[in-house]
Amino acid sequence: MEREKKKILIVDDDSFLLDMYALKFSQNNFEVYTAPSGTQVLEKLKGGLRPDVMLMDIIMPEMDGFEMLAEINVQNLCPNCIKIVLSNKSEQKDIDEGNRLGVSGYIVKANSTPAEVIDQVVKILEEKIIVPK
Repeated sequence: MEREKKKILIVDDDSFLLDMYALKFSQNNFEVYTAPSGTQVLEKLKGGLRPDVMLMDIIMPEMDGFEMLAEINVQNLCPNCIKIVLSNKSEQKDIDEGNRLGVSGYIVKANSTPAEVIDQVVKILEEKIIVPK
């Protein structure tokens, strides 16, 4: 039996990466939504989008990923979605800030192939969602 498609919202201002990850995740049984900025994410969530998982970059114009996460938390826009950072910011202070804001995972882009990113997202999802036996 095929598992139910999970909704993923991918946030990155790099259109090449955004398109590439959208394609890779759609090929791996995900229903994919994308946004190139934190402000668009807030609009989509306020408009009713309820992703199961949000994969986000930190370094973006207008509003960085941490500011976006803080705003999502303040407005309680995505209380049940699993938030995962995908960034090249890999200092411990950045990882700590992500943890403080409630992320479930922190993936460093430079250290991971697209296939590894998908594997890590699936693993985090499996750990967070109790699958009935």
